[in-house]
Amino acid sequence: MGQQRNDKQRGSRQNRVTDERRRKPTRQTKSNVEIAEDQTPAEFIYGHHASVEALKGTTEINKVWLQTGVGEQMRQEIIALAKKRGLVIQDVPKSKLDELVTNQNHQGVVLSISAYDYATLDDLFEKAAAQDEAPFFLILDSIEDPHNLGSILRTADAAGVHGIIIPKRRAVQLTATVAKTSTGAIEHVPVVRVTNLVQTVETLKARGLWIFGTDMTGKDYRQWDAQGPTALIIGNEGKGIAPLLKKSVDEMLTIPMVGHVQSLNASVAASLLIYSAFNSRHPL
Repeated sequence: MGQQRNDKQRGSRQNRVTDERRRKPTRQTKSNVEIAEDQTPAEFIYGHHASVEALKGTTEINKVWLQTGVGEQMRQEIIALAKKRGLVIQDVPKSKLDELVTNQNHQGVVLSISAYDYATLDDLFEKAAAQDEAPFFLILDSIEDPHNLGSILRTADAAGVHGIIIPKRRAVQLTATVAKTSTGAIEHVPVVRVTNLVQTVETLKARGLWIFGTDMTGKDYRQWDAQGPTALIIGNEGKGIAPLLKKSVDEMLTIPMVGHVQSLNASVAASLLIYSAFNSRHPL
């Protein structure tokens, strides 16, 4: 693929022909995008912003704990939202909240929630269609740090990413720490959990997406044209993209660095690339 795509290249993937191969749409099978039936165990959401977004959203909440003496403005906001959903609210001392979410900054509010519900690939495509936009998905290859996942969710929501795909093994799942770090974005960005990322990438290709990855060598990300159906793979914090998954990528992108440190935190790299795609997809 050249440095710039022409107008024809910005159409659907099925109408594009590369010198290397022609791709024919294949029937999507359950095994390609199998979503794990076992969900994350019951968790907590804590912190002001994360709790407000959860109460406004569709997350199933079992109970609300409020710290005695917490700020009146926040208290009234939480109580109003909780009562609207008919939730049980309990006043407790700070020590109780400290016990529920050890060593975390709960800011005086903790929600007990049911297991997080994961989306399907169809949900992601439907979200893009509802917004009349070409799909833009993130694929996270074995991200292990919940703070990285939470930060990526936050950026994804801000930049209009239609959904995130994660593996169900050897990677962080949706947890309370992820929810807290995302400051509520977890309520707005659908997350799909799949068994096999390589098979899922092939399914996405069959449905018209171009697949981009990140590496030390590749096209300068500032030249990236992310218009059209696109998926971006962000690799593991230490190992990058797995070799087999890397073989399925259409093009590699690199972030040039001139300093002594030649790597970036996964969430920082993701943020730069997501907003590079945003600029391409929403030019001034």
